[in-house]
Order: sequence, then structure tokens, then C-alpha cells
Amino acid sequence: MPSVTHDDAPLLADLMPWSVAPPRLGRGWPTAPDAATLRARWDALLKAEGPDREALFGPTRSRTTHSAVAQLPGHSTGTGRLARESGPCPEPVRALHGPFDEQWLIPDHRLIDAARPELWRVADELQVFAVEQTVVPDASGPVLLAASALPLSAGRAGRVRPLYRRPGGLEPNLAPGLLEHLGTRLGHSPTPVDVLAWTVAVARADRDGRAVPLTADPETWAHGVELGRRMLWLMRRDGERPKLPGGRRPYVRAPLPARPLEWHYDRDEETLHLDEGRISPVPAEAWDFDVGGVRVLEQWYTARTQPPSEPGTLEAIRPATWPQAWTSELLELVTVLALLAELRPQQSAVTIESPITRAELRKAGVLPVPDTARQPASVLDHHEEGPEGQFALI
Repeated sequence: MPSVTHDDAPLLADLMPWSVAPPRLGRGWPTAPDAATLRARWDALLKAEGPDREALFGPTRSRTTHSAVAQLPGHSTGTGRLARESGPCPEPVRALHGPFDEQWLIPDHRLIDAARPELWRVADELQVFAVEQTVVPDASGPVLLAASALPLSAGRAGRVRPLYRRPGGLEPNLAPGLLEHLGTRLGHSPTPVDVLAWTVAVARADRDGRAVPLTADPETWAHGVELGRRMLWLMRRDGERPKLPGGRRPYVRAPLPARPLEWHYDRDEETLHLDEGRISPVPAEAWDFDVGGVRVLEQWYTARTQPPSEPGTLEAIRPATWPQAWTSELLELVTVLALLAELRPQQSAVTIESPITRAELRKAGVLPVPDTARQPASVLDHHEEGPEGQFALI
């Protein structure tokens, strides 16, 4: 791993100073691995009336069916009280439910206890969310993930650090002066994505938080950025689908059952069994890939098959059979985890030449970062609908 001491390496919290806690739903039913389930849940909620609707909704101190809340930024959903709602289900959107687990979410502020509107305001096709993961002793998984979809408060997700403070890829969420200082030391100007790629490749746990060793050596920097950009591509899964080399690509060797009840991994045969269904080859590195000490594949499977805690709830509305789309997602997830695991030796081999330390950044005036850099930018250039259809004050 990078050879900079703990006391010298800059902290992620200083390099990407603006952070937000992930949205907290307060109830599980507005998310699901498939969009059709969410529409069925919405319809079931609206068929109920009065106290029955309230009970199905799952009231908390923050939300009931009588709560008056503003619209979620970027989404034209209702703002009337949910107790009187009679319209169709808002169009579900993708959201990061857990590590490497994109699911669907009903983007309605009335369903979400703590939506973090400042995150929704900057969520667009250019945004990248860096998501801190809980550090677990002896765990081998990454301490920082990146996603295009909005991360939710699920699993071991920590603070969310958007790459950009404004929509449209404007105003990078980086310490003021950092890009300029790196440009001077490296001899060329890195982009915000370069800095994030480097960060994803080398970030590690530190007693003060998450440390990001920096280098002034152009060759080391270029290698780390190239490595990190591949990791970003695999984590975000944007564009061309990742593939393993021929002969190592996972396939369905025996059809998966309509409702798998058991699943286990045969390490010798590199085979994933779902009852009588079989997927192989599944490299051991993909099966063992963990985040926060939890196997990613097991967590993904459990989220789709674990029985609801209470029958008769909206969460109990689920697909009657295993959708074909889940099989495709599972094959891609195995591929992504295997390819990320292959990069770990390269990550471990990164040695920081000509380190840029905290002391150097303080001397250059990059640190400490101003308090304003830790606050969201003012990004409102449009009206947002407030409770009961009123316009929110800007």
C-alpha cells in the first residue's frame, strides 16, 4: 500500500469537503429490486382508506399520510397530503440500496423521512457520488465506493460526497486551490474526475478518518488515475457492459428455479447454486468480495429473497417468481466483482513517490478548507413546488 505515514496523508474529508448523510427512508416499501413491485405497492396503498392507509404507509415521527412536504428537487410528484392522494405511482428511479446493488425507488418526498434535498438538486448524468463505507477490522473490501445513482441509507453506507457541487458538472467538490496545486506539482492540470479516480484507487482507513495519499510524481499519478478510472467504470457501470475473458465468463449452466429457496457456493467447482439452478464459473474472488465485512453477493441475494418480516404489509408485495432481469444483473455483478478483485494487486503495488503531505497543503494555503466549502452551493435557478402546491421560497 502507499507508503505515506498516517500523519502525513491528507484526509478525504478535507480533499472533498462537502458531504451529506445519505437519504433515510424510514420505511422499506418505497424501494424494491424491480419497478413493477413498487407500482403494485402504490396501488395497494391507495386502495386503502383512512386508518388502513395510515397503517400500511408506516407512520413515523417524521412522516404520516397527513404530512405536508415540498416536492423532491427534479421530480414533479404530488405535494398534497398522501391521505387524499388518488393519482398514479410516480415513475420509479434507480437508487443505490447497498454496495453494488442498484434498486428502484419511488421518488416522492412524502414517503421519505429525510430526503436530503441538497443531494437531489445536484443529481444528474454527470454527477458521481463517492460513498464512504464503514471500516471493519481485517475486512478486505474498499472503504470508498462510487455510484451514479443516488445512494440511500442502507447497509454500511456512510457520508456521501458528490464530485460536483452544482448540476451540469459545475464547481467540483474539492478543496479550493487543490487542482491548481496539483497542476503545479505534476506539471499538468488534472480534472476533477482524475482526482476522484486517484482517490478511489488509493483511499484507505486512517485513525483520523479516510486518508488519501497524494503524489507529485507524474508517472505514479498517471498510473493511479488510470487504475482508478477503471474502478470508477466498474463501480458506476456506465456505458459498455464489462466482460471477463472468454472461458471465464459466468453463464447459467442449469435454469434457475421460479422461486429459489437455497443458495450456496461450491468453491472447488466455482459454481453458484440456487436450488437446482447453477451459475458458473464464479471466481472465488467474486464470491469473497466484501464491503464492510459483508459479502456483496450474499447481501444482494438476501435483498431479493428474504421473506418479509410481517405478512400483510406493503413490503410483502413482491414478485411471484424470480424475474429474468435479476439473473442478468447477477451475472453482471459477478463480472464486476471479479474484475475489481483483479485490480487489488495493482492497488497494493502503488508506492507514493514525492508525497504531497498535509503540511505541504497547509503551507500552500489549500488547508484548512474554508467553512463555505463544507456547505452546499446555492443551486436553485428554478422554482420548486412547496407543500400543497405552493411555490417554495428561494
